[in-house]
Amino acid sequence: MSFTDPFTLCIAAIVTLSLLGLPIGHSMIAGSILYLYAAGLDMGTAAEQLLNGMYTSYILLAVPLFILSAEIMNSGSMTERLLRFCNALVGRFRGGLAQVNVVQSIIFAGMSGSAIADAAGTGKMMQKMMTDGNKYPASFAAALTAATAVIGPIIPPSIPIVIYALVSDASIGYLFLAGMLPGLLMGVMMMGIVAWSARRRHFPVEPPVPAREIPGITLRALPALLMPVVLLGGIYSGVTTPTEAAAIAAAYAFLISTLLYRTTTLAGSYQSLLSAARTTASIGMLIAGALVFNYVVTVENIPRALSAYLQAFDMSPTTFLIVVNLLLLVLGCLLEGTTILLIVIPVLIPTAQALGVDMVHFGIVAVVNIMLGLITPPYGLLLFIMTNIGQVSLRALVGEIMPFLYAMLGALAIITFFPDFVLFLPRMFGYQG
Repeated sequence: MSFTDPFTLCIAAIVTLSLLGLPIGHSMIAGSILYLYAAGLDMGTAAEQLLNGMYTSYILLAVPLFILSAEIMNSGSMTERLLRFCNALVGRFRGGLAQVNVVQSIIFAGMSGSAIADAAGTGKMMQKMMTDGNKYPASFAAALTAATAVIGPIIPPSIPIVIYALVSDASIGYLFLAGMLPGLLMGVMMMGIVAWSARRRHFPVEPPVPAREIPGITLRALPALLMPVVLLGGIYSGVTTPTEAAAIAAAYAFLISTLLYRTTTLAGSYQSLLSAARTTASIGMLIAGALVFNYVVTVENIPRALSAYLQAFDMSPTTFLIVVNLLLLVLGCLLEGTTILLIVIPVLIPTAQALGVDMVHFGIVAVVNIMLGLITPPYGLLLFIMTNIGQVSLRALVGEIMPFLYAMLGALAIITFFPDFVLFLPRMFGYQG
């Protein structure tokens, strides 16, 4: 491969433009157009691939709708009511507020589908609650919030799973089901780390919520708690597609916040729409760039060449998954998760299929790996977000997050080596994989 090779020029352009500060989506579009020019191909193909990919993928509509539902929840009082409910459940134990942080992430995971939304939404509230009165070290609170936010995109709904379904043609419904047990496993492991830390470091015990108040707290939180039921019930009953269910979830969050809780104002609704539009535009440009670059990768025949290369090593499916885990964990420290899903995963899918790896299981393994990259030092995106929210140093945050990261790596090992654990729920609903 020479420096004048079209694909080399394409990669060099993408890397250079990214380092100069151009968003990665724009960089991929520019690099791909350069490839088409250098290879003597029609440069209009870039626009054709972009438009065809964006406008024929009905599934992509679920992404902005999940983002909007999370923004509406954060602007109203739904999140606060959920936090009170979680506090009534586990707040009375030693390290109770820390346990609340884990439980709220498990519950909120069924509503936002985004780790960033979880950290920036409920994460801010939990950080303030845990550090008021110096109950918990700010670095521990920030580390726990970053770690628990990772659960969000594993338990449905999940924006990364939607994107994986786009590139793999796997069923979103079965992927959502497959994410439930792994997400709960990670939550249980985090609660175990919190309980161990609470006893070792003598974290405070919160005043227990009187039993007579629990029914009222539950009743006030019930409309918010029913949101995952509305969302997932529509999908698995066959009444709605995942995209239609996402639209219903956004409408449900809006109606509950405005008509029942009466906490969302016109100005608040506008800000929710504005914030959701900005996030959607950012993700949309990344997807657009990836669609054009994937055409370049296909023209270069890279997926097939890589598949033939890996199969030459006579790998077993388990060995392949170990290699994928190592690769994605390293890439997760350096690249944004959506970029990995759109660029790296499509290259690995042909090999996985040739080795007989189940596409639903592979999707959950990939998403968990990518989510762990968000909290893996030194460049995990959530680490930088929480240093800003928690006003703590990166060094202190990394020191506190390592026990949680080790626990989640243990969960990843179980998810990787025991596919039946991941596929148990999908098979209950008729999956044949």
